[in-house]
Amino acid sequence: MVEKHNYVCEEHKVTTQDGFILSLQRIPVGRSGESPGNRVPVLLQHGLLMDGITWLLLPPELSLAFLLADNGFDVWIANTRGTKYSRGHVSLGPYDPAYWDWSWDELVAYDLPATYKYVHVQTGQKLHYVGHSLGTLISLASFSKDQLLNMLRSAALLCPIAYVGQMTSPLARNSAQNFLAETLYRWGILEFDPRGEAVIKFLKDICKKTGIDCTNLLTSFTGQNCCLNSSIVDVFLDHEPQSTATKNMIHLSQMIREGTITMYNYNNEDENRKHYGQPTPPVYKMKNIPKHLPIFLSYGGADALSDVNDVQRLLDSLKDHDGDKLVIQYRADYAHADYVMAENAKQDVYEPLIAFMKLQET
Repeated sequence: MVEKHNYVCEEHKVTTQDGFILSLQRIPVGRSGESPGNRVPVLLQHGLLMDGITWLLLPPELSLAFLLADNGFDVWIANTRGTKYSRGHVSLGPYDPAYWDWSWDELVAYDLPATYKYVHVQTGQKLHYVGHSLGTLISLASFSKDQLLNMLRSAALLCPIAYVGQMTSPLARNSAQNFLAETLYRWGILEFDPRGEAVIKFLKDICKKTGIDCTNLLTSFTGQNCCLNSSIVDVFLDHEPQSTATKNMIHLSQMIREGTITMYNYNNEDENRKHYGQPTPPVYKMKNIPKHLPIFLSYGGADALSDVNDVQRLLDSLKDHDGDKLVIQYRADYAHADYVMAENAKQDVYEPLIAFMKLQET
């Protein structure tokens, strides 16, 4: 996806503290091929059921990863555990139940720190971070615990996810309310593979039962995207969706049902005590995010996953943020996939985002 457009692509491997081997792709220079020099690193973190290809779906002149490289940045593309490029582990394989025993708490505790540190050590510089969807949740959770900030220049949050209690996506909401992930887990299906038979059968049942029109599965999940070219959806389906842990889907379902942002709830006081030393799971407190952290936040009015009311809750908790450190962008017609696949995302989102990053370097 990178080299065919005449960009350099390096492959890097990062091992997390709990043994997962993650793949990182690096685009060290732009197409003009100038020397890498002292470029500022940017780490791109994809969302749920996606992988690093997220940032390469658009043609090179419109894609965020390539635009950053052409604007003088050193681009690093992360791939979360369990996705196609990050299925390695020091001792487990994807067929071991223990391999899938994680939720996004572990991405906060292990994947994000390992990736940050690796980029920081390789480049000797602080980095910019860009997250989409789940990529924003894990960073917000991390910042709320005052982690990784010493290695960070700024954070850009596209379709920010912190609260999801008011999510309007009929497919996601019905899956949560019908305990889809919990049922799969009970059946011993620990890998949530959106292309796998068990998940597809379940989704078809939900579509039938609830009267949701699932003919366009992407729309019934993300909301009505305004600006996708049909050919890009074909590219998307060649590579995505990707697997995650069923336990991760349970964790997100808990958040949808309860409107909270806490660690994974074992729904058993003793189990919670064993893991957390308390009967209920600890809360990630958004108001603890440091006020001086430069944040670029962009959200869409048509987004069924990152709902405007949920985003407003997040913004309320950031109300004391330093005024000059928080840039909020609202696109009334954008839905969830537009942020990584829209034909006009370059001028509408990416150019303001790149300008914001460059401001943080002066």
